[in-house]
Amino acid sequence: MTSSQDENSTDLGSLGYADLAKMIDHSILQPNSSVTDFESGIDLALAYDVASVCIMPHYAKRCSERLAGSSVISSTVIGFPHGGHTTAIKRAEALQAIDDGCQELDMVCSISNVVSGNWGYVRDDIAAVIEVAHQASRQVKVIFENCYLDDDQKTRLCEICSELKADWVKTSTGFGTSGATMEDLRLMRRVAAPEVQVKAAGGVRNLDDLIAVKKIGASRCGSSRTQGLLDPLREKLGLPPIKIAPSTGPKSDY
Repeated sequence: MTSSQDENSTDLGSLGYADLAKMIDHSILQPNSSVTDFESGIDLALAYDVASVCIMPHYAKRCSERLAGSSVISSTVIGFPHGGHTTAIKRAEALQAIDDGCQELDMVCSISNVVSGNWGYVRDDIAAVIEVAHQASRQVKVIFENCYLDDDQKTRLCEICSELKADWVKTSTGFGTSGATMEDLRLMRRVAAPEVQVKAAGGVRNLDDLIAVKKIGASRCGSSRTQGLLDPLREKLGLPPIKIAPSTGPKSDY
């Protein structure tokens, strides 16, 4: 991630640990993630007290069960990673995620229809997921995958998400050709309605980057590098290092 001199700084100002830790959606979405990876990732998220665990849909129920009673939220992905699922399938995925206890749903917009200019389809697709989520008091992050879009397309998506009252607009899946950029975050924060939050995903590699995206106005950051982001923060704040006990979760047949 590229940052300007004033943004790329570990000067925390009045920021405390929770201000940055509660930005992080700890992502466990690699296609070869094992049950052991899921369990250890949940352990890590709980130990560092992040915002959420964003996990593969097939493990979402187990994740929700493990996070119950904690301050860490269970989340999963919809139409991931290409956004090419039909609207009916995305809606069904959303209903399943809700049934599995997820509080937040990260859905990929129909990228193909965005670049084709089929805005009616794009709007209806996003609306279908937001409708079922909001009816169940769940929240939705709409993933754009900005690396494939021009600024006009990003702007129109922000406008649609604002009209539909999406809870977040999100830069990327982490599986495109690039992740969040400062320029895209500025555009999204400028165009999206004030009540629509912004999430950075992909490209936030260190504490400097995390502070920089917060300064721009992002309230969440998707990352699989949680430990690498927060250990330097704890050291800077004079907090003790976190020791994570080995997972006692299931190794199979969860």
